[in-house]
Amino acid sequence: MRRALIVGINHYRSAPLKGCINDAKKMQEVLATHVDQSPNFDCKLLISKEDGASPITTGKLKKTIFELFSHEAEIAILYFSGHGASNAVGSYLVTQDATSFNEGVSLQEIITIANASKTKEAIIILDACHSGHMGNYKEFGNRKAVLREGVSILTASRDTQYAMERSGSGLFTTILYEALKGGAADLQGNITVAGVYYYTEQLLNSWEQRPIFKSHIDQMTPLRYSRPKVPLAILRKLPTYFEERDQPLGLNPLFEASLKPRDEVYEGIMADLRVFHINGLLRPVGTSFMYDAARDSKMCKLTALGMFYWDLVSKKRI
Repeated sequence: MRRALIVGINHYRSAPLKGCINDAKKMQEVLATHVDQSPNFDCKLLISKEDGASPITTGKLKKTIFELFSHEAEIAILYFSGHGASNAVGSYLVTQDATSFNEGVSLQEIITIANASKTKEAIIILDACHSGHMGNYKEFGNRKAVLREGVSILTASRDTQYAMERSGSGLFTTILYEALKGGAADLQGNITVAGVYYYTEQLLNSWEQRPIFKSHIDQMTPLRYSRPKVPLAILRKLPTYFEERDQPLGLNPLFEASLKPRDEVYEGIMADLRVFHINGLLRPVGTSFMYDAARDSKMCKLTALGMFYWDLVSKKRI
């Protein structure tokens, strides 16, 4: 079972927001299915309404978060887009009934609920101002997060920063959406929370907004499956072409279709080698181009990444 609670609040009595509901709907769209449209997460969408009906109160949000994490599941995601608040005590997801000294749902409470949950893997994703303060308990010293194994937290910004909006959506969620669409996929098409963090971290402005990622996990369950960058049938040929991980493969003009004489077998191998080259698994020796390496009878060899996947294939992990 894979469950996701997706929350978006635009309608605050003071300081209303514009992009949070759009963000929530985008996250529901991308998490509900894998790239091949097969079912993924069972999503519950909780969004504020312009007429004020069924407001997202502190009690309602806390109850729904508890329900999300109270059931046994392979993986459960909490996504929140809205205001965040931070003070000397801690940080909060701001709800529609928030008042001074009662800002909303405490992030410390959310961690406690996730830590106590029956879910194998719990992931908390926050696109909210000051959300980076999450997990920085004053009692245990600044910047120390207390997470049980299987819990990960990904936030849009540090505790002193604002989560920016652009073109009707949160900047963080826009990048997150593209990451989940396939931008953060590894060579096999797996998209993990760590891959998503790396993708967003590379694209967010280093001065204005930096994401925070905290995790206590030994094996990450993919959030979504995308199309493999290297088809598995080709990836599994690595030990066929390279008998040893550090042994170069000699090339010659037969590998290149534009040179004569022609050889379809060698040309087929070259097509696979080019896929490896484009994706950083191998490099030609003494030149930058596979064409030149074949024309001049040079060699190609696996990169460190290529050796990593060679090992996985050889050990039948792929």
